[in-house]
Amino acid sequence: MSYQLLSSPLQGFTDATFRNAQQKYFGGIDTFYAPYIRFNRKMIIKGSYQRDLNPEVNTTLNVIPQVMTADADHFIFVIKYIQSLGYKELNWNLGCPYPMVTKSGMGSGLICNTEKIDHILDRAHSETDVTISMKMRLGYESASEIVESFKILDKYPIKNIAIHARLGKQLYKGGVDLEAFQKCVDVAKHTLYYNGDITSVAQFKAMRERFPSIAHFMIGRGLIADPFLPSMIKADTTEYPAERWEIFREFHDTIYQQYDAMLSGPTPIKMKMLGFWEFFAQSTHNPQKVYKAIKKATNAFKYTRAVSEIIAIQKAQK
Repeated sequence: MSYQLLSSPLQGFTDATFRNAQQKYFGGIDTFYAPYIRFNRKMIIKGSYQRDLNPEVNTTLNVIPQVMTADADHFIFVIKYIQSLGYKELNWNLGCPYPMVTKSGMGSGLICNTEKIDHILDRAHSETDVTISMKMRLGYESASEIVESFKILDKYPIKNIAIHARLGKQLYKGGVDLEAFQKCVDVAKHTLYYNGDITSVAQFKAMRERFPSIAHFMIGRGLIADPFLPSMIKADTTEYPAERWEIFREFHDTIYQQYDAMLSGPTPIKMKMLGFWEFFAQSTHNPQKVYKAIKKATNAFKYTRAVSEIIAIQKAQK
C-alpha cells in the first residue's frame, strides 16, 4: 500500500519560507498544510497570512490553507478568500491544544461542541463549493469527544480527518493514545490521516505496521527537528547523506537570511531562530549544549559564529 507524507501546520514554523527551503534542500513531503488563519476582532486577512498563501511564493508546493475559528461567518469569509487565490481546499483546525485557544472554544476546545461544528459545516457546504478537510485531536478532555463528533461529521463530504492522537489538555506531553486512534479507525466513515510523534524512520514504520489501513501520515515537530526525515522515510534508510551538515547549513542560511530580511531589528530574528533551534538542537549530539550556545549569541555576528561552531562539531563527531 502506497502512502503520502504531509507536513502538519505549526504556527511560527511551517510558513512559506520554511516550506520552500525544506522542499529545495530535503524534499519528501507530498503536501504542506499552511499555518492557520485566525481573526482577532475585525474580519480582515492579516498581511502575514496573505504573504504566506500568495500563490507566487508557493509555485512548486502542494499547499492547503487552514483556518481556526468557531464562527460560521469567519469560516465563509476565509473560504471566499482562499478561493480567490485559486485554492480549492480549506482545512479546519480543531486540533490546537493551547489554553488561550481552547478556552475561547476554538481548536481542540471545539471538538465537544457538535452543535457548532454542525452549524459551520452546514453553512460551508450549502453556501460554497470548497473541499473541506479537518485537523483534530482525540478531544480536549476525553477521547469520547471525537467519536461523538463523527456522528455530525458523517453528514458531510469531508475529504479527510487528520487526527493527532493526543488530547488537547495534554498539549504535547505524555504519549500518543494509539488505542483511541484505533477506535477512530474502527468507527469513522471518512478517510483518516495519522499524526503524532513521528520523529524517526523507525517510528514511522511502527505506525504503518500498527495501522495498515492508513495511507497518509502527518509529520509535525519531527519535521522541524530533522528536515531530512521525510526523504529518509521515503528512501527507507536511517543513513544520512555524507554531506548532511553542509546541506543543513545551506538550508539554515537560506531561512535565516529570508527571515532577517522580513523581520525588523535584531530581537525578532533572534527569537525566530531560537524557536527553530529548540527543534534543530534535538538532532545534534548534545541538544542542551547546542541550544545554550544559540541562546547566548546576543548579536548577528555571535549567532553566525555559534552556528558555524555547532556544525563543525557535528561534522567532527559523525
